Amino acid sequence: MKYFLFALAAVFVFVPSAYPYSACSESANVVSTEMTKDTEKNYQEKLRGAEMDLMKDPTNAENIIWVGRRTAYLGQYKEAIRIFTAGADKFPNDARFLRHRGHRYLTLRCFDDAIADLEKAAALVDGKPDQVEPDGLPNAKNIPTSTLQSNIFYHLGLAYYLKGNFKNALTAYEECLKVSKNPDMFVATENWRYLTLMRLGKKAKAKEVLASVKDGLEIIENDTYYKLLNLYADKTRPETLLTEIRDSSDKLQNATMGYGIGTYFLMYGDKDKAETIYRKILETNEWSSFGYIAAEAELGRK
Repeated sequence: MKYFLFALAAVFVFVPSAYPYSACSESANVVSTEMTKDTEKNYQEKLRGAEMDLMKDPTNAENIIWVGRRTAYLGQYKEAIRIFTAGADKFPNDARFLRHRGHRYLTLRCFDDAIADLEKAAALVDGKPDQVEPDGLPNAKNIPTSTLQSNIFYHLGLAYYLKGNFKNALTAYEECLKVSKNPDMFVATENWRYLTLMRLGKKAKAKEVLASVKDGLEIIENDTYYKLLNLYADKTRPETLLTEIRDSSDKLQNATMGYGIGTYFLMYGDKDKAETIYRKILETNEWSSFGYIAAEAELGRK
């Protein structure tokens, strides 16, 4: 990796100290990512492949993006931010670098930096055709479910939501909804839009969100959000989903569902039960998941 970073600096005609680092991301605490040896080996091999592609064609923006993404999958978030920063400097009109750097600022709890990047990315794509964003971690059907623009607005909405700026979060999610063209992205966006509306006291609008979510949607990977929307609509009980969490080995989805269930109780005025669930989430090792970060933010609002 050290050799590669030296070569990367040469490619961009930089030295590392020239990168405009974020003070927040540099000082951010990072919890080690837990993964199986086989998973880590797979990620390392894919990163080496991405690095080789970049060495072969250092002028290709796509190659830089994949090195950054593969680096982040290994939990090296600060290094990924440096790589995206280098790419953004070289390709200032390519919104993808700000979209991905904004995502990793979120991971490091640098919400203001994330908002700045994602707002700039939104401006760069304004009025332009959307494009499917390839998955770095493909779903079971290997069908990408998100786009550049949906990811920009989705993460922007989350950054504002985590800061407690629900008004701006709602604006971002409404923009996201316009480009959420498949059931998976639709239910993910509507989950956060519903929660945002409820936090704003817009219960009638929130009820309209639930009415727009039909039964029988064919979901590939965002089944957790679909189940949560059914919970909010009283089509299922929280106890059913809590049992599902206890019986599941999918910790990432458990953090996501746990946050949704906790916030369901919070909306119904049971703050103690909500806080208990949030604290349970923080006992897991899903430090980088949005459900964990959101639970952390809720407890920090006390």
